[in-house]
Amino acid sequence: MIESSLFEDDPETENNRAIEWLLQSEDPSVRYFTLIDVLDKSGESAEVAKTRKLIPHGPRASILLDGQQADGGFGVHPYQKWTGAHWRLVSLVELGIAQGFRPGVRATDPVLKWLVGESHVHNVPRINGLYRRCASQEGNALAVCSRLGLSNDQRVTQLAESLVEWQWPDGGWNCDRKEEARHSSFNESLSTLWGLVEYYRATADKRVAESMEKAAEFFLRHRLFRSCRTGEVRQPETFHSKVYRSTHSFTELHYPLYWHYDILQALTILHRAGKLGDSRTQEAIDLVESKRGDDGRWRPEGYYWSLKRKTRPKLAVSNVEIVNWGRKEPNEFITLNALRILKAAGRFRAG
Repeated sequence: MIESSLFEDDPETENNRAIEWLLQSEDPSVRYFTLIDVLDKSGESAEVAKTRKLIPHGPRASILLDGQQADGGFGVHPYQKWTGAHWRLVSLVELGIAQGFRPGVRATDPVLKWLVGESHVHNVPRINGLYRRCASQEGNALAVCSRLGLSNDQRVTQLAESLVEWQWPDGGWNCDRKEEARHSSFNESLSTLWGLVEYYRATADKRVAESMEKAAEFFLRHRLFRSCRTGEVRQPETFHSKVYRSTHSFTELHYPLYWHYDILQALTILHRAGKLGDSRTQEAIDLVESKRGDDGRWRPEGYYWSLKRKTRPKLAVSNVEIVNWGRKEPNEFITLNALRILKAAGRFRAG
Protein backbone atom coordinates (compact mmCIF):
# COMPACT_ATOMS: atom_id res chain seq x y z
CA MET A 1 0.00 0.00 0.00
CA ILE A 2 1.36 3.42 -0.98
CA GLU A 3 1.16 6.08 1.64
CA SER A 4 -0.34 9.20 0.08
CA SER A 5 -0.42 11.47 3.10
CA LEU A 6 1.38 14.26 1.28
CA PHE A 7 -1.28 14.45 -1.39
CA GLU A 8 -4.46 12.90 0.03
CA ASP A 9 -6.48 16.09 -0.49
CA ASP A 10 -5.16 16.76 -3.99
CA PRO A 11 -7.71 16.25 -6.79
CA GLU A 12 -5.09 14.55 -8.96
CA THR A 13 -4.61 11.66 -6.58
CA GLU A 14 -3.39 9.18 -9.18
CA ASN A 15 -0.60 11.47 -10.39
CA ASN A 16 0.44 12.37 -6.88
CA ARG A 17 0.53 8.80 -5.61
CA ALA A 18 2.78 7.88 -8.52
CA ILE A 19 5.00 10.90 -7.89
CA GLU A 20 5.36 10.12 -4.21
CA TRP A 21 6.24 6.53 -5.06
CA LEU A 22 8.96 7.69 -7.47
CA LEU A 23 10.37 10.08 -4.89
CA GLN A 24 10.75 7.13 -2.51
CA SER A 25 12.85 5.19 -5.03
CA GLU A 26 16.18 3.73 -3.96
CA ASP A 27 17.59 4.93 -7.28
CA PRO A 28 18.75 8.57 -7.26
CA SER A 29 18.22 8.72 -11.04
CA VAL A 30 14.50 8.16 -10.57
CA ARG A 31 14.30 10.75 -7.80
CA TYR A 32 16.34 13.27 -9.79
CA PHE A 33 14.23 13.09 -12.95
CA THR A 34 11.02 13.17 -10.94
CA LEU A 35 12.19 16.37 -9.28
CA ILE A 36 13.25 18.20 -12.44
CA ASP A 37 10.97 16.76 -15.14
CA VAL A 38 7.75 16.16 -13.23
CA LEU A 39 7.89 18.63 -10.33
CA ASP A 40 9.82 21.38 -12.18
CA LYS A 41 12.40 21.77 -9.43
CA SER A 42 15.36 23.97 -10.30
CA GLY A 43 18.58 22.20 -11.17
CA GLU A 44 20.31 24.72 -8.94
CA SER A 45 18.39 23.73 -5.81
CA ALA A 46 20.33 21.97 -3.08
CA GLU A 47 18.00 18.95 -3.16
CA VAL A 48 18.37 18.43 -6.91
CA ALA A 49 22.14 19.01 -6.93
CA LYS A 50 22.65 16.55 -4.08
CA THR A 51 20.51 13.92 -5.77
CA ARG A 52 22.32 14.28 -9.09
CA LYS A 53 25.72 13.73 -7.45
CA LEU A 54 24.44 10.37 -6.22
CA ILE A 55 23.50 9.08 -9.69
CA PRO A 56 26.81 7.30 -10.55
CA HIS A 57 26.60 5.54 -7.19
CA GLY A 58 22.97 4.46 -7.59
CA PRO A 59 22.16 0.73 -7.56
CA ARG A 60 21.57 0.41 -11.30
CA ALA A 61 24.43 2.67 -12.42
CA SER A 62 26.83 0.83 -10.12
CA ILE A 63 25.90 -2.53 -11.63
CA LEU A 64 26.24 -1.18 -15.17
CA LEU A 65 29.73 0.17 -14.43
CA ASP A 66 30.94 -2.92 -12.62
CA GLY A 67 33.67 -4.86 -14.37
CA GLN A 68 34.81 -2.13 -16.78
CA GLN A 69 38.18 -3.03 -18.25
CA ALA A 70 41.21 -0.98 -19.27
CA ASP A 71 39.99 -0.54 -22.85
CA GLY A 72 36.69 0.91 -21.63
CA GLY A 73 34.73 -2.24 -22.48
CA PHE A 74 33.36 -5.06 -20.39
CA GLY A 75 35.07 -8.15 -21.75
CA VAL A 76 32.53 -8.86 -24.51
CA HIS A 77 31.74 -7.39 -27.93
CA PRO A 78 30.30 -3.86 -27.50
CA TYR A 79 27.01 -4.97 -29.04
CA GLN A 80 26.49 -8.18 -27.07
CA LYS A 81 22.91 -8.12 -25.85
CA TRP A 82 22.62 -6.68 -23.24
CA THR A 83 25.99 -6.76 -21.50
CA GLY A 84 28.17 -5.00 -24.09
CA ALA A 85 29.36 -1.41 -23.69
CA HIS A 86 26.88 -0.19 -26.33
CA TRP A 87 23.87 -1.20 -24.24
CA ARG A 88 25.33 -0.27 -20.87
CA LEU A 89 25.95 3.24 -22.20
CA VAL A 90 22.37 3.67 -23.40
CA SER A 91 21.11 2.72 -19.94
CA LEU A 92 23.67 4.90 -18.15
CA VAL A 93 22.76 7.94 -20.23
CA GLU A 94 19.06 7.38 -19.56
CA LEU A 95 19.94 7.16 -15.87
CA GLY A 96 21.37 10.66 -16.13
CA ILE A 97 25.15 10.28 -15.91
CA ALA A 98 26.72 13.67 -16.51
CA GLN A 99 28.47 15.01 -19.59
CA GLY A 100 32.17 14.15 -19.41
CA PHE A 101 31.61 11.31 -16.92
CA ARG A 102 34.92 9.49 -17.30
CA PRO A 103 33.83 5.83 -17.14
CA GLY A 104 31.11 6.63 -19.68
CA VAL A 105 33.50 8.41 -22.01
CA ARG A 106 35.95 5.51 -21.77
CA ALA A 107 33.19 3.04 -22.66
CA THR A 108 32.48 4.89 -25.91
CA ASP A 109 35.90 4.03 -27.32
CA PRO A 110 35.28 0.33 -28.12
CA VAL A 111 31.83 1.23 -29.42
CA LEU A 112 33.18 3.85 -31.82
CA LYS A 113 36.07 1.64 -32.94
CA TRP A 114 33.52 -1.01 -33.86
CA LEU A 115 31.04 1.28 -35.63
CA VAL A 116 33.54 3.26 -37.71
CA GLY A 117 35.81 0.31 -38.41
CA GLU A 118 36.35 -0.56 -42.07
CA SER A 119 34.78 -4.01 -41.91
CA HIS A 120 31.63 -2.57 -40.36
CA VAL A 121 31.26 0.47 -42.61
CA HIS A 122 31.89 -1.52 -45.77
CA ASN A 123 29.10 -3.95 -44.88
CA VAL A 124 26.34 -1.44 -45.69
CA PRO A 125 24.84 -2.49 -49.02
CA ARG A 126 22.91 -0.20 -51.35
CA ILE A 127 20.08 -2.12 -52.99
CA ASN A 128 17.63 -0.48 -55.39
CA GLY A 129 19.07 2.88 -54.43
CA LEU A 130 18.51 2.44 -50.68
CA TYR A 131 21.13 1.81 -48.00
CA ARG A 132 20.19 -1.25 -45.94
CA ARG A 133 21.51 -0.66 -42.45
CA CYS A 134 20.51 -1.45 -38.85
CA ALA A 135 20.82 2.26 -38.14
CA SER A 136 19.65 1.96 -34.52
CA GLN A 137 23.22 0.90 -33.71
CA GLU A 138 24.65 4.19 -34.96
CA GLY A 139 21.64 6.08 -33.63
CA ASN A 140 22.03 4.90 -30.04
CA ALA A 141 25.79 5.49 -30.17
CA LEU A 142 25.32 8.98 -31.61
CA ALA A 143 22.86 9.89 -28.84
CA VAL A 144 25.13 8.55 -26.11
CA CYS A 145 28.26 10.26 -27.40
CA SER A 146 26.45 13.56 -27.89
CA ARG A 147 25.09 13.44 -24.33
CA LEU A 148 28.59 12.71 -23.00
CA GLY A 149 30.08 15.76 -24.74
CA LEU A 150 31.81 13.97 -27.62
CA SER A 151 30.00 15.57 -30.57
CA ASN A 152 33.29 17.09 -31.83
CA ASP A 153 34.98 13.69 -32.06
CA GLN A 154 35.48 12.96 -35.77
CA ARG A 155 34.17 9.44 -35.29
CA VAL A 156 30.92 10.81 -33.85
CA THR A 157 30.62 13.26 -36.74
CA GLN A 158 31.06 10.31 -39.08
CA LEU A 159 28.13 8.53 -37.43
CA ALA A 160 25.89 11.55 -37.96
CA GLU A 161 26.95 12.00 -41.58
CA SER A 162 26.37 8.32 -42.32
CA LEU A 163 22.85 8.37 -40.85
CA VAL A 164 21.92 11.38 -42.96
CA GLU A 165 23.28 9.63 -46.06
CA TRP A 166 21.51 6.35 -45.32
CA GLN A 167 18.06 7.88 -44.65
CA TRP A 168 15.24 6.54 -46.84
CA PRO A 169 12.84 8.80 -48.78
CA ASP A 170 10.00 8.16 -46.30
CA GLY A 171 12.15 9.55 -43.47
CA GLY A 172 13.34 6.40 -41.71
CA TRP A 173 15.91 3.63 -42.01
CA ASN A 174 15.79 -0.12 -42.59
CA CYS A 175 18.20 -3.07 -42.74
CA ASP A 176 15.85 -5.23 -44.85
CA ARG A 177 17.88 -6.48 -47.81
CA LYS A 178 14.92 -7.66 -49.83
CA GLU A 179 14.90 -5.69 -53.08
CA GLU A 180 11.19 -4.93 -52.82
CA ALA A 181 11.48 -3.40 -49.32
CA ARG A 182 10.73 0.34 -49.62
CA HIS A 183 9.17 1.20 -46.24
CA SER A 184 11.29 2.17 -43.25
CA SER A 185 11.44 0.14 -40.03
CA PHE A 186 9.92 1.57 -36.85
CA ASN A 187 12.48 -0.37 -34.82
CA GLU A 188 15.49 0.89 -36.76
CA SER A 189 14.29 4.48 -37.05
CA LEU A 190 13.39 5.48 -33.49
CA SER A 191 16.82 5.23 -31.86
CA THR A 192 18.23 6.84 -34.99
CA LEU A 193 15.92 9.83 -34.52
CA TRP A 194 17.10 10.05 -30.91
CA GLY A 195 20.71 10.14 -32.05
CA LEU A 196 20.02 12.96 -34.50
CA VAL A 197 18.13 14.92 -31.83
CA GLU A 198 21.01 14.74 -29.37
CA TYR A 199 23.64 15.51 -32.01
CA TYR A 200 21.65 18.52 -33.23
CA ARG A 201 21.28 19.80 -29.68
CA ALA A 202 25.06 19.61 -29.30
CA THR A 203 26.05 21.05 -32.70
CA ALA A 204 23.09 22.89 -34.33
CA ASP A 205 24.06 21.13 -37.57
CA LYS A 206 21.48 22.22 -40.18
CA ARG A 207 21.73 19.11 -42.33
CA VAL A 208 21.10 16.95 -39.27
CA ALA A 209 18.13 19.16 -38.39
CA GLU A 210 16.57 18.48 -41.81
CA SER A 211 17.11 14.74 -41.39
CA MET A 212 15.63 14.90 -37.89
CA GLU A 213 12.50 16.66 -39.20
CA LYS A 214 11.97 14.00 -41.85
CA ALA A 215 12.41 11.20 -39.31
CA ALA A 216 9.95 12.79 -36.88
CA GLU A 217 7.43 13.22 -39.69
CA PHE A 218 7.76 9.50 -40.49
CA PHE A 219 6.36 8.62 -37.06
CA LEU A 220 3.80 11.41 -36.99
CA ARG A 221 2.46 10.39 -40.39
CA HIS A 222 1.74 6.97 -38.89
CA ARG A 223 0.27 8.50 -35.72
CA LEU A 224 3.02 6.48 -34.02
CA PHE A 225 1.37 3.08 -34.40
CA ARG A 226 -0.94 3.02 -37.44
CA SER A 227 -0.48 2.14 -41.08
CA CYS A 228 -0.12 5.26 -43.20
CA ARG A 229 -2.05 3.48 -45.95
CA THR A 230 -4.98 1.81 -44.19
CA GLY A 231 -5.07 3.54 -40.81
CA GLU A 232 -5.13 0.17 -39.06
CA VAL A 233 -2.85 -0.62 -36.13
CA ARG A 234 0.54 -1.70 -37.49
CA GLN A 235 1.60 -5.20 -36.71
CA PRO A 236 4.93 -5.65 -34.90
CA GLU A 237 7.86 -6.00 -37.24
CA THR A 238 9.28 -9.43 -37.85
CA PHE A 239 12.95 -10.25 -37.49
CA HIS A 240 15.26 -11.19 -40.31
CA SER A 241 17.08 -13.72 -38.12
CA LYS A 242 16.25 -17.42 -38.42
CA VAL A 243 16.32 -17.63 -34.64
CA TYR A 244 12.80 -17.27 -33.29
CA ARG A 245 12.14 -14.31 -31.08
CA SER A 246 8.85 -13.15 -29.67
CA THR A 247 7.40 -9.89 -30.91
CA HIS A 248 5.25 -7.42 -29.05
CA SER A 249 2.63 -4.97 -30.17
CA PHE A 250 3.74 -1.39 -30.66
CA THR A 251 1.00 -0.35 -28.23
CA GLU A 252 2.39 -2.47 -25.38
CA LEU A 253 4.75 -0.80 -22.92
CA HIS A 254 8.27 -2.02 -22.10
CA TYR A 255 11.47 -0.94 -20.39
CA PRO A 256 14.22 -0.98 -21.48
CA LEU A 257 13.48 -0.85 -25.22
CA TYR A 258 17.09 -1.32 -26.44
CA TRP A 259 16.48 -1.12 -30.21
CA HIS A 260 12.79 -2.02 -30.11
CA TYR A 261 9.74 0.22 -30.48
CA ASP A 262 6.66 1.07 -28.49
CA ILE A 263 4.41 4.12 -28.32
CA LEU A 264 5.72 5.43 -25.00
CA GLN A 265 9.31 5.34 -26.22
CA ALA A 266 8.19 7.02 -29.44
CA LEU A 267 6.43 9.76 -27.48
CA THR A 268 9.55 10.20 -25.33
CA ILE A 269 11.82 10.66 -28.35
CA LEU A 270 9.34 12.90 -30.17
CA HIS A 271 9.11 15.02 -27.02
CA ARG A 272 12.90 15.41 -27.10
CA ALA A 273 12.55 16.41 -30.76
CA GLY A 274 10.01 19.10 -29.82
CA LYS A 275 7.13 17.35 -31.58
CA LEU A 276 4.87 16.28 -28.74
CA GLY A 277 2.47 19.16 -29.44
CA ASP A 278 1.64 17.79 -32.89
CA SER A 279 -2.01 16.68 -32.91
CA ARG A 280 -1.02 13.33 -34.41
CA THR A 281 0.50 12.27 -31.08
CA GLN A 282 -2.77 12.59 -29.17
CA GLU A 283 -4.14 9.10 -29.79
CA ALA A 284 -0.91 7.51 -28.57
CA ILE A 285 -0.93 9.75 -25.48
CA ASP A 286 -4.52 8.69 -24.79
CA LEU A 287 -3.47 5.04 -25.02
CA VAL A 288 -0.57 5.49 -22.61
CA GLU A 289 -2.81 7.32 -20.16
CA SER A 290 -5.41 4.55 -20.35
CA LYS A 291 -2.84 1.96 -19.27
CA ARG A 292 -2.36 3.52 -15.83
CA GLY A 293 -3.20 1.16 -12.96
CA ASP A 294 -5.64 1.92 -10.15
CA ASP A 295 -2.66 2.82 -7.97
CA GLY A 296 -1.62 5.55 -10.42
CA ARG A 297 1.38 3.60 -11.74
CA TRP A 298 2.22 1.76 -14.96
CA ARG A 299 3.32 -1.84 -15.39
CA PRO A 300 5.33 -3.44 -18.22
CA GLU A 301 3.32 -5.38 -20.79
CA GLY A 302 6.24 -7.24 -22.29
CA TYR A 303 9.99 -7.76 -21.94
CA TYR A 304 13.04 -7.85 -24.19
CA TRP A 305 15.42 -9.04 -21.47
CA SER A 306 15.97 -11.89 -19.07
CA LEU A 307 18.07 -12.37 -15.98
CA LYS A 308 18.32 -16.11 -16.60
CA ARG A 309 20.40 -17.70 -19.30
CA LYS A 310 18.35 -19.52 -21.89
CA THR A 311 19.01 -23.17 -22.65
CA ARG A 312 18.83 -22.84 -26.45
CA PRO A 313 22.44 -22.56 -27.69
CA LYS A 314 21.98 -19.53 -29.95
CA LEU A 315 20.31 -17.59 -27.16
CA ALA A 316 22.59 -18.73 -24.33
CA VAL A 317 24.07 -15.26 -23.84
CA SER A 318 21.63 -13.18 -25.86
CA ASN A 319 19.18 -10.78 -24.23
CA VAL A 320 20.58 -11.52 -20.77
CA GLU A 321 20.58 -8.48 -18.49
CA ILE A 322 22.73 -7.62 -15.51
CA VAL A 323 20.19 -5.12 -14.14
CA ASN A 324 16.78 -6.15 -12.90
CA TRP A 325 14.56 -3.44 -14.41
CA GLY A 326 11.40 -4.90 -12.90
CA ARG A 327 8.69 -7.27 -14.09
CA LYS A 328 4.97 -7.60 -13.31
CA GLU A 329 5.08 -5.03 -10.54
CA PRO A 330 4.79 -1.29 -11.27
CA ASN A 331 7.83 -0.14 -13.22
CA GLU A 332 9.65 3.02 -12.15
CA PHE A 333 10.90 4.02 -15.57
CA ILE A 334 7.68 3.34 -17.44
CA THR A 335 5.84 5.33 -14.78
CA LEU A 336 8.40 8.15 -14.92
CA ASN A 337 8.28 8.36 -18.72
CA ALA A 338 4.48 8.25 -18.77
CA LEU A 339 4.29 11.11 -16.26
CA ARG A 340 6.85 13.09 -18.24
CA ILE A 341 4.68 12.76 -21.35
CA LEU A 342 1.37 13.52 -19.64
CA LYS A 343 2.84 16.60 -18.00
CA ALA A 344 4.46 17.84 -21.20
CA ALA A 345 1.16 17.28 -23.01
CA GLY A 346 -0.60 19.54 -20.50
CA ARG A 347 -2.62 16.79 -18.87
CA PHE A 348 -1.55 17.80 -15.38
CA ARG A 349 0.53 20.47 -13.70
CA ALA A 350 3.35 20.03 -11.22
CA GLY A 351 2.05 19.60 -7.70
